[in-house]
Amino acid sequence: MAHAWKCSGLRWAADGPELAWEGGRRSALTWGKRVAFGVADGGVRTCVGARGHACPVRSAVSGRSTGARCEECARLDRAHSVAADTIADDPRPYHVYLAWFGPGMTKVGITAEERGSARLLEQGAVCFTWLGVGPLMAARRTEELLRAALRVPDRIPYADKRAVRSGLPGTEAERAAEIRELHARAVGLGGWPESLRAEPCQPVDHVRVFGLADLPAPAGVVAELVAGGAVGGRLVAAAGPDLHLETGGGVVVLDTRLMTGWGLIPVDTEELSVPVREFRRATGVQDGLF
Repeated sequence: MAHAWKCSGLRWAADGPELAWEGGRRSALTWGKRVAFGVADGGVRTCVGARGHACPVRSAVSGRSTGARCEECARLDRAHSVAADTIADDPRPYHVYLAWFGPGMTKVGITAEERGSARLLEQGAVCFTWLGVGPLMAARRTEELLRAALRVPDRIPYADKRAVRSGLPGTEAERAAEIRELHARAVGLGGWPESLRAEPCQPVDHVRVFGLADLPAPAGVVAELVAGGAVGGRLVAAAGPDLHLETGGGVVVLDTRLMTGWGLIPVDTEELSVPVREFRRATGVQDGLF
């Protein structure tokens, strides 16, 4: 039997997306590359642990979970995250940003300045701009100010992001229009913390980085992996944690977070033998003339 690998998820490097594996190995992903793997027959998906520590009881987790963590490890992981608002003494400077994922889908967020644009790539932001930089608590207060004053959310569901990727506006100017308008409104607001330095609107576009130009509409989305199942296809695009794979039945989206916790083995296939659900556009996106 082939040696089983444990995937740590999709990472975004300077040269593009990579699949990370336990032990430090990385597999670079390029457009047109065949992506194929099987799930060890009889295997069970186990909790990936929290904050770099293994799950003490190696709990079994659902195949549909994108977090691949048991309840206790999920609690520990969230308790030590910046997003949980439980860390107040982080001395690092933080960026406040506006990220755009499609028409009517812009969010505000914060990320450590030292991470650069990695967080935006991980979220699948089609384009973004910085708003300001400063201490963590000042960045948090600014994020809250913009959410309340501009009614901009801090989260957008992944399903909604996927739903519009194959029908984005064709030019960078069109894609940047919403964040330019919101940036102008944001800098005009009163109440910004004095310790946060505002930054000019300089949109960064990721369509080429993600391979989204002329992206075919997906036929389906992998719902979960199962023991003995397999996934295979040619990579046509990648955004956030998602791989868009061209298969014999059309383009199918694979959320690589579903790969974690399983023992995966190499296979030679360009077909899928795992549950796939029908691809649906986000609410409010017109599906056709009628």
